[in-house]
Amino acid sequence: MLIDSHCHLNYKGLVEQQDAVLARARETGVQGFLNIATREREWADIIATAHREPDVWATVGIHPHEADAHADLGESVLLAATRDSRVIGIGETGLDYFYDHSDRAVQQDLFRAHIRVARETGLPLIIHTRDAEEDTARILTEEMGKGAFPALIHCFTASADLARTALDLGLTISLSGIVTFKNAKDLQAIAAELPEDRLLVETDAPFLAPVPHRGKTCEPAFVSDTCAFVAGLRGISSERLAEVTGENFFRLFRKASL
Repeated sequence: MLIDSHCHLNYKGLVEQQDAVLARARETGVQGFLNIATREREWADIIATAHREPDVWATVGIHPHEADAHADLGESVLLAATRDSRVIGIGETGLDYFYDHSDRAVQQDLFRAHIRVARETGLPLIIHTRDAEEDTARILTEEMGKGAFPALIHCFTASADLARTALDLGLTISLSGIVTFKNAKDLQAIAAELPEDRLLVETDAPFLAPVPHRGKTCEPAFVSDTCAFVAGLRGISSERLAEVTGENFFRLFRKASL
């Protein structure tokens, strides 16, 4: 079962043709979609999409770019939103020091708040990290020491060191179309060696279209191309990798069902 474990169906480029986007993905064999939130004002629409489409699920969370605008977001607000039957994850959240759109201390505080909600609810945390490996590893290690919580690093592009830290902490790693890029040799080496039971695939649509779709608006249908590429790196069939990553998705996101 091929699942796009991270997409933004309510973002510009997809939302205007959401029905057609989902139909094209289903035609390529995609059987499930995790529609990711990045700011509070999106939550209602993202959850509504999940209620309308039986193979779409929702998350609630605040992207690090949006941290300053949500610095006062209480954990109770996140907790209340997770009670919806179609909300199966927390995020995306994390740290982004590449753009620094929000104060780093605020990003860190909000990241920890999301972690506490993930710990309390048992819902997986979806982590974004860019140019923030040291603080990401430190916060995850510190927080895991306070009590375990399920989590994944989405669109993984970091070092082998962070991959090892994430795996040691029990996290899953999700690969996007970036792994298909010519200049992604280090990431390809990591992708070839990740434990089979800790691997997911995603599009991050409408961003980061994989080869052979570079330059186009990314769609969930393209997760099949990323799956085939990663399968080739690992020396298995794309059908086998779809099966494995689908099983991993439902094992991690236990609230999801079809």
